[in-house]
Amino acid sequence: MHKAVISGTGLHTPANSISNEELVVSFNAYVQQFNADNAEAIERGEITALTESNAAFIEKASGIKSRFVIDKAGILDPQRMIPRIPERSNEEWGILCEMAVGAAKEALQRAGKTVADIDGVIVACSNLQRAYPAVAIEVQAALGINGWGYDMNVACSSATFGIQAATTAIQTGQARAVLMVNPEICTGHLNFRDRDSHFIFGDAATAVIVERADLATSQYQWDIVGTKLLTQFSNNIRNNFGFLNRAAEEGIGAPDKLFVQEGRKVFKEVCPMVAELIAAHLDENQLNVSDVKRFWLHQANLNMNLLIARKLLGRDAEEGEAPVILDTYANTSSAGSVIAFHKHQDDLPSGALGVLSSFGAGYSIGSVILRKH
Repeated sequence: MHKAVISGTGLHTPANSISNEELVVSFNAYVQQFNADNAEAIERGEITALTESNAAFIEKASGIKSRFVIDKAGILDPQRMIPRIPERSNEEWGILCEMAVGAAKEALQRAGKTVADIDGVIVACSNLQRAYPAVAIEVQAALGINGWGYDMNVACSSATFGIQAATTAIQTGQARAVLMVNPEICTGHLNFRDRDSHFIFGDAATAVIVERADLATSQYQWDIVGTKLLTQFSNNIRNNFGFLNRAAEEGIGAPDKLFVQEGRKVFKEVCPMVAELIAAHLDENQLNVSDVKRFWLHQANLNMNLLIARKLLGRDAEEGEAPVILDTYANTSSAGSVIAFHKHQDDLPSGALGVLSSFGAGYSIGSVILRKH
């Protein structure tokens, strides 16, 4: 069995960003028009009037201040409120591939590797733009990698599950190095007309190089001490969009074909599950929570992260113990915990212990214990 390390990470973000204030102006314009168009039905009690949003509510509820997006104009147009992403011909690289390649190039650079060193590609994300061919094989072709590639989806936990899969490939000798990428266009499945969720998501792509420890030369190495995964079925986070929708005309265009969640239930049920899994994972590796210098948690909601850290530490996390990138990036699904890791790892000394954890729909939870090389 070969030992595996993470030797490089990368991040790609779109050029456009939307502030809470900009998002609220668009949303409130839609609300005002909806209420005006349906005034009589609202008066009769047949339709419920919509309520406006505000930036202070968004930040208090989530910790989010802005988000990067693939398309800004389409989202902010009150008549559309959907990103405009033109179709590309089959001869062009797809948009998920393009984002993944952008993140992959930085990860390769930090790892000190070329595409000739990579034997496998895993694309792990919440939403794939098509059923086949696999986006991972497209990324493999775009970068010029020989070997294999496949897609996987465990919603917001896709990155930690992807790291686990890459680690297994390294340990068993199936690959010398694996590129694991998380291209997330979350705004494509977000209902921007829903007050409770219109602010949640942003777009980004992350990449992680997992390779054999004896072949690694990077100054950014992290030993993979262990991985632990858990899934438990729940409908509290769901998206019913899929290829069978065309066979059930009655559901076309329904709200459940976009992201929907029971936020309060998710908060109440997931936070203790995450804290318990991380604590158990550390214990299985004869490690104490107090040994961990940093927790890179999934970036879904600031209050969730604060509570998980408090449950683990028995106190509020100090600055730097559980870094938050929500304010700038919002929830980027599987990319979020990797963004936190990518941006908040270089200051830690050799031997420092950290935990990368993601959690979300499924329910699914992943924990990766890392030690700075």
